[in-house]
Amino acid sequence: MMKKRLFLIITLLAIILMIFLPYFIGAYLLHVLMTIFIYMSLALSWDMMLRTGQLSFGVAGFFGVGSYASIITCSRFGFNPLVSILFAGFFVALIALGLGFAVLKLRDIYFSITTLAITMVFSVIIRNMPRLTGGASGKVIPNVIFNGDSTKTYWLILSLALITILISEIFNRTKIHFAINSIRNDEIIARSSGINILGYLLFVFIISSALQGMAGAIYTQQYGFVSPETTFSLDFLLLPMAMALVGGIYSTWGSVIGAVVLGFASEYLKLFMPYGHQIIYGIMIVLIILFLPKGIYGSTKDRLVTYKIEKLSLSE
Repeated sequence: MMKKRLFLIITLLAIILMIFLPYFIGAYLLHVLMTIFIYMSLALSWDMMLRTGQLSFGVAGFFGVGSYASIITCSRFGFNPLVSILFAGFFVALIALGLGFAVLKLRDIYFSITTLAITMVFSVIIRNMPRLTGGASGKVIPNVIFNGDSTKTYWLILSLALITILISEIFNRTKIHFAINSIRNDEIIARSSGINILGYLLFVFIISSALQGMAGAIYTQQYGFVSPETTFSLDFLLLPMAMALVGGIYSTWGSVIGAVVLGFASEYLKLFMPYGHQIIYGIMIVLIILFLPKGIYGSTKDRLVTYKIEKLSLSE
Protein backbone atom coordinates (compact mmCIF):
# COMPACT_ATOMS: atom_id res chain seq x y z
CA MET A 1 0.00 0.00 0.00
CA MET A 2 2.82 2.39 0.92
CA LYS A 3 4.63 1.59 -2.32
CA LYS A 4 1.52 2.43 -4.36
CA ARG A 5 1.10 5.74 -2.53
CA LEU A 6 4.77 6.59 -3.03
CA PHE A 7 4.49 5.72 -6.74
CA LEU A 8 1.42 7.95 -7.11
CA ILE A 9 3.13 10.85 -5.33
CA ILE A 10 6.25 10.54 -7.50
CA THR A 11 4.09 10.32 -10.64
CA LEU A 12 2.09 13.44 -9.71
CA LEU A 13 5.26 15.38 -8.92
CA ALA A 14 6.78 14.30 -12.24
CA ILE A 15 3.66 15.45 -14.14
CA ILE A 16 3.65 18.81 -12.34
CA LEU A 17 7.35 19.22 -13.13
CA MET A 18 6.75 18.42 -16.80
CA ILE A 19 3.87 20.92 -16.98
CA PHE A 20 5.96 23.81 -15.63
CA LEU A 21 9.17 22.81 -17.43
CA PRO A 22 8.73 25.28 -20.36
CA TYR A 23 9.23 28.18 -17.93
CA PHE A 24 12.70 26.93 -16.94
CA ILE A 25 14.27 25.61 -20.16
CA GLY A 26 15.21 27.08 -23.53
CA ALA A 27 13.45 26.76 -26.89
CA TYR A 28 15.87 24.10 -28.22
CA LEU A 29 15.42 21.70 -25.28
CA LEU A 30 11.67 22.28 -25.39
CA HIS A 31 11.64 21.27 -29.05
CA VAL A 32 13.65 18.13 -28.24
CA LEU A 33 11.14 17.18 -25.54
CA MET A 34 8.21 17.68 -27.92
CA THR A 35 9.85 15.36 -30.45
CA ILE A 36 10.54 12.76 -27.74
CA PHE A 37 6.90 12.84 -26.55
CA ILE A 38 5.59 12.35 -30.11
CA TYR A 39 7.83 9.32 -30.62
CA MET A 40 7.01 8.07 -27.12
CA SER A 41 3.31 8.04 -28.02
CA LEU A 42 4.07 6.13 -31.23
CA ALA A 43 6.33 3.64 -29.41
CA LEU A 44 3.68 2.96 -26.77
CA SER A 45 0.89 2.56 -29.32
CA TRP A 46 3.07 0.14 -31.35
CA ASP A 47 3.84 -1.85 -28.20
CA MET A 48 0.13 -2.06 -27.29
CA MET A 49 -0.49 -3.99 -30.52
CA LEU A 50 2.64 -6.10 -30.00
CA ARG A 51 1.25 -7.28 -26.63
CA THR A 52 -1.44 -9.15 -28.56
CA GLY A 53 1.25 -11.05 -30.48
CA GLN A 54 0.73 -9.02 -33.67
CA LEU A 55 3.77 -7.20 -35.08
CA SER A 56 2.36 -4.16 -36.88
CA PHE A 57 4.31 -2.20 -39.50
CA GLY A 58 1.43 0.21 -40.09
CA VAL A 59 2.43 2.98 -37.66
CA ALA A 60 3.68 5.37 -40.36
CA GLY A 61 0.53 4.76 -42.39
CA PHE A 62 -1.91 5.74 -39.66
CA PHE A 63 0.37 8.60 -38.61
CA GLY A 64 0.28 9.91 -42.19
CA VAL A 65 -3.49 9.53 -42.59
CA GLY A 66 -4.02 11.43 -39.32
CA SER A 67 -1.70 14.18 -40.56
CA TYR A 68 -3.62 14.63 -43.80
CA ALA A 69 -7.04 14.37 -42.13
CA SER A 70 -6.10 17.22 -39.78
CA ILE A 71 -4.58 19.55 -42.36
CA ILE A 72 -7.37 19.01 -44.93
CA THR A 73 -10.17 19.64 -42.43
CA CYS A 74 -8.40 22.84 -41.35
CA SER A 75 -7.56 24.22 -44.78
CA ARG A 76 -10.69 23.19 -46.70
CA PHE A 77 -13.44 23.04 -44.08
CA GLY A 78 -12.24 25.61 -41.56
CA PHE A 79 -12.02 23.25 -38.58
CA ASN A 80 -10.42 24.50 -35.38
CA PRO A 81 -6.94 22.86 -35.14
CA LEU A 82 -7.82 21.08 -31.89
CA VAL A 83 -11.09 19.80 -33.36
CA SER A 84 -9.18 18.63 -36.46
CA ILE A 85 -6.82 16.60 -34.23
CA LEU A 86 -9.77 14.86 -32.56
CA PHE A 87 -11.37 14.31 -35.97
CA ALA A 88 -8.11 12.80 -37.25
CA GLY A 89 -8.12 10.29 -34.38
CA PHE A 90 -11.77 9.41 -35.05
CA PHE A 91 -11.20 9.12 -38.82
CA VAL A 92 -8.18 6.83 -38.38
CA ALA A 93 -10.16 4.73 -35.88
CA LEU A 94 -12.89 4.23 -38.52
CA ILE A 95 -10.29 3.16 -41.09
CA ALA A 96 -8.75 0.76 -38.56
CA LEU A 97 -12.21 -0.66 -37.84
CA GLY A 98 -12.80 -1.32 -41.53
CA LEU A 99 -9.36 -2.78 -42.17
CA GLY A 100 -9.26 -4.71 -38.91
CA PHE A 101 -11.91 -7.25 -39.91
CA ALA A 102 -9.68 -8.29 -42.84
CA VAL A 103 -6.07 -7.90 -41.67
CA LEU A 104 -6.57 -9.20 -38.12
CA LYS A 105 -7.37 -12.63 -39.50
CA LEU A 106 -3.75 -12.80 -40.64
CA ARG A 107 -0.93 -13.86 -38.33
CA ASP A 108 2.85 -13.51 -37.95
CA ILE A 109 4.78 -12.16 -40.95
CA TYR A 110 1.64 -12.04 -43.13
CA PHE A 111 0.05 -9.48 -40.81
CA SER A 112 3.29 -7.46 -40.65
CA ILE A 113 3.75 -7.35 -44.44
CA THR A 114 0.09 -6.45 -44.98
CA THR A 115 0.24 -3.51 -42.55
CA LEU A 116 3.42 -2.28 -44.24
CA ALA A 117 1.70 -2.59 -47.62
CA ILE A 118 -1.26 -0.57 -46.27
CA THR A 119 1.16 2.29 -45.50
CA MET A 120 2.35 2.23 -49.11
CA VAL A 121 -1.26 2.15 -50.35
CA PHE A 122 -2.17 5.18 -48.23
CA SER A 123 0.83 7.07 -49.66
CA VAL A 124 -0.13 6.22 -53.26
CA ILE A 125 -3.75 7.30 -52.70
CA ILE A 126 -2.59 10.63 -51.24
CA ARG A 127 -0.26 11.25 -54.22
CA ASN A 128 -3.09 10.62 -56.67
CA MET A 129 -5.56 13.09 -55.13
CA PRO A 130 -3.76 16.40 -55.85
CA ARG A 131 -6.86 18.62 -55.64
CA LEU A 132 -7.60 17.48 -52.11
CA THR A 133 -4.16 16.57 -50.74
CA GLY A 134 -1.74 18.63 -52.83
CA GLY A 135 -0.37 15.46 -54.45
CA ALA A 136 3.36 14.77 -54.34
CA SER A 137 4.23 18.37 -53.44
CA GLY A 138 2.17 18.30 -50.25
CA LYS A 139 -0.03 20.81 -48.50
CA VAL A 140 0.57 23.84 -46.26
CA ILE A 141 -1.66 25.60 -43.73
CA PRO A 142 -1.38 29.40 -43.26
CA ASN A 143 -0.89 29.21 -39.50
CA VAL A 144 0.58 26.58 -37.21
CA ILE A 145 -1.35 25.66 -34.07
CA PHE A 146 -1.52 28.27 -31.26
CA ASN A 147 0.14 30.72 -33.69
CA GLY A 148 3.50 29.11 -33.01
CA ASP A 149 3.31 29.34 -29.20
CA SER A 150 5.80 26.60 -28.28
CA THR A 151 4.65 26.36 -24.64
CA LYS A 152 1.03 25.61 -25.58
CA THR A 153 2.17 23.19 -28.28
CA TYR A 154 4.37 21.43 -25.72
CA TRP A 155 1.39 21.08 -23.35
CA LEU A 156 -0.69 19.60 -26.17
CA ILE A 157 1.98 17.04 -27.07
CA LEU A 158 2.55 16.25 -23.37
CA SER A 159 -1.21 15.67 -23.00
CA LEU A 160 -1.15 13.12 -25.83
CA ALA A 161 1.84 11.34 -24.27
CA LEU A 162 0.13 11.22 -20.85
CA ILE A 163 -3.13 9.93 -22.38
CA THR A 164 -1.18 7.23 -24.22
CA ILE A 165 0.63 6.23 -21.01
CA LEU A 166 -2.71 6.12 -19.15
CA ILE A 167 -4.31 3.90 -21.82
CA SER A 168 -1.26 1.62 -21.81
CA GLU A 169 -1.47 1.29 -18.02
CA ILE A 170 -5.21 0.54 -18.24
CA PHE A 171 -4.35 -2.23 -20.69
CA ASN A 172 -1.79 -3.56 -18.20
CA ARG A 173 -3.94 -3.34 -15.05
CA THR A 174 -7.33 -4.62 -16.22
CA LYS A 175 -8.70 -7.87 -17.64
CA ILE A 176 -7.54 -6.67 -21.08
CA HIS A 177 -3.99 -7.54 -19.95
CA PHE A 178 -4.89 -11.17 -19.22
CA ALA A 179 -6.91 -11.50 -22.44
CA ILE A 180 -4.24 -10.16 -24.81
CA ASN A 181 -1.47 -12.06 -22.98
CA SER A 182 -3.45 -15.25 -23.42
CA ILE A 183 -3.97 -14.48 -27.13
CA ARG A 184 -0.23 -13.86 -27.56
CA ASN A 185 0.80 -17.03 -25.74
CA ASP A 186 -1.71 -19.49 -27.22
CA GLU A 187 -4.77 -18.59 -29.26
CA ILE A 188 -6.30 -22.07 -28.99
CA ILE A 189 -6.27 -21.96 -25.18
CA ALA A 190 -7.53 -18.35 -25.26
CA ARG A 191 -10.45 -19.32 -27.51
CA SER A 192 -11.30 -22.34 -25.38
CA SER A 193 -11.35 -20.04 -22.32
CA GLY A 194 -14.09 -17.97 -23.96
CA ILE A 195 -11.95 -15.01 -25.00
CA ASN A 196 -13.27 -13.14 -28.04
CA ILE A 197 -9.98 -13.06 -29.97
CA LEU A 198 -11.09 -10.90 -32.89
CA GLY A 199 -12.93 -8.54 -30.53
CA TYR A 200 -9.87 -7.87 -28.38
CA LEU A 201 -7.52 -7.62 -31.36
CA LEU A 202 -9.87 -5.19 -33.08
CA PHE A 203 -10.24 -3.09 -29.92
CA VAL A 204 -6.47 -2.75 -29.42
CA PHE A 205 -5.91 -2.15 -33.15
CA ILE A 206 -8.47 0.69 -33.23
CA ILE A 207 -7.17 2.38 -30.05
CA SER A 208 -3.49 2.17 -31.06
CA SER A 209 -4.24 3.36 -34.61
CA ALA A 210 -6.31 6.32 -33.34
CA LEU A 211 -3.42 7.38 -31.08
CA GLN A 212 -1.02 7.17 -34.04
CA GLY A 213 -3.41 9.27 -36.12
CA MET A 214 -3.66 11.92 -33.40
CA ALA A 215 0.14 11.98 -33.07
CA GLY A 216 0.37 12.61 -36.81
CA ALA A 217 -2.26 15.36 -36.62
CA ILE A 218 -0.44 17.16 -33.79
CA TYR A 219 2.91 16.81 -35.57
CA THR A 220 1.43 18.36 -38.71
CA GLN A 221 -0.27 21.17 -36.82
CA GLN A 222 3.05 21.90 -35.13
CA TYR A 223 4.93 22.32 -38.44
CA GLY A 224 2.04 23.33 -40.73
CA PHE A 225 3.13 21.13 -43.64
CA VAL A 226 2.56 17.63 -45.03
CA SER A 227 3.91 15.69 -47.99
CA PRO A 228 3.69 11.97 -48.83
CA GLU A 229 7.48 11.53 -48.71
CA THR A 230 7.95 12.98 -45.21
CA THR A 231 4.60 12.18 -43.58
CA PHE A 232 4.62 8.48 -44.51
CA SER A 233 8.36 8.18 -43.79
CA LEU A 234 9.43 4.86 -42.28
CA ASP A 235 11.21 6.88 -39.57
CA PHE A 236 7.79 7.03 -37.89
CA LEU A 237 7.83 3.22 -37.77
CA LEU A 238 11.48 2.31 -37.20
CA LEU A 239 12.31 4.85 -34.47
CA PRO A 240 9.30 4.00 -32.25
CA MET A 241 10.08 0.28 -32.70
CA ALA A 242 13.71 0.88 -31.69
CA MET A 243 12.59 2.88 -28.65
CA ALA A 244 10.23 0.13 -27.48
CA LEU A 245 12.87 -2.58 -28.01
CA VAL A 246 15.62 -0.64 -26.24
CA GLY A 247 13.38 0.24 -23.30
CA GLY A 248 11.64 -3.12 -23.08
CA ILE A 249 8.56 -4.46 -24.87
CA TYR A 250 5.24 -5.53 -23.32
CA SER A 251 5.36 -2.70 -20.79
CA THR A 252 4.47 0.96 -20.45
CA TRP A 253 7.67 2.17 -18.85
CA GLY A 254 9.91 0.33 -21.30
CA SER A 255 8.72 2.51 -24.19
CA VAL A 256 8.91 5.62 -22.01
CA ILE A 257 12.51 4.90 -20.99
CA GLY A 258 13.48 3.92 -24.54
CA ALA A 259 12.04 7.14 -25.99
CA VAL A 260 13.87 9.31 -23.44
CA VAL A 261 17.20 7.48 -23.80
CA LEU A 262 17.24 7.31 -27.61
CA GLY A 263 15.67 10.76 -28.00
CA PHE A 264 18.36 12.54 -25.99
CA ALA A 265 21.11 10.28 -27.36
CA SER A 266 20.11 11.16 -30.92
CA GLU A 267 20.21 14.91 -30.23
CA TYR A 268 23.55 14.65 -28.39
CA LEU A 269 25.12 12.68 -31.25
CA LYS A 270 23.80 15.16 -33.85
CA LEU A 271 25.55 18.02 -32.03
CA PHE A 272 28.92 16.30 -31.72
CA MET A 273 28.88 14.09 -34.85
CA PRO A 274 26.63 15.77 -37.44
CA TYR A 275 27.72 13.43 -40.27
CA GLY A 276 28.29 10.13 -38.48
CA HIS A 277 25.73 10.17 -35.70
CA GLN A 278 23.39 7.62 -37.34
CA ILE A 279 26.12 4.95 -37.39
CA ILE A 280 26.86 5.38 -33.66
CA TYR A 281 23.12 5.56 -32.96
CA GLY A 282 22.57 2.26 -34.79
CA ILE A 283 25.50 0.55 -33.04
CA MET A 284 24.17 1.71 -29.66
CA ILE A 285 20.71 0.23 -30.38
CA VAL A 286 22.22 -3.09 -31.53
CA LEU A 287 24.45 -3.35 -28.42
CA ILE A 288 21.57 -2.63 -26.04
CA ILE A 289 19.35 -5.23 -27.73
CA LEU A 290 22.20 -7.82 -27.72
CA PHE A 291 23.29 -7.36 -24.10
CA LEU A 292 19.90 -6.40 -22.66
CA PRO A 293 17.47 -8.61 -24.65
CA LYS A 294 14.54 -7.58 -22.47
CA GLY A 295 15.43 -3.91 -22.83
CA ILE A 296 16.64 -1.49 -20.17
CA TYR A 297 13.44 -1.66 -18.09
CA GLY A 298 12.86 -5.41 -18.45
CA SER A 299 16.46 -6.37 -17.69
CA THR A 300 16.69 -4.01 -14.69
CA LYS A 301 13.39 -5.35 -13.33
CA ASP A 302 14.60 -8.97 -13.68
CA ARG A 303 17.86 -8.18 -11.89
CA LEU A 304 16.05 -6.50 -9.02
CA VAL A 305 13.74 -9.51 -8.63
CA THR A 306 16.75 -11.88 -8.68
CA TYR A 307 18.54 -9.71 -6.09
CA LYS A 308 15.49 -9.75 -3.77
CA ILE A 309 15.16 -13.55 -4.07
CA GLU A 310 18.86 -14.03 -3.30
CA LYS A 311 18.60 -11.66 -0.35
CA LEU A 312 15.61 -13.58 1.05
CA SER A 313 17.35 -16.95 0.61
CA LEU A 314 20.45 -15.66 2.42
CA SER A 315 18.38 -14.29 5.31
CA GLU A 316 16.77 -17.70 5.78
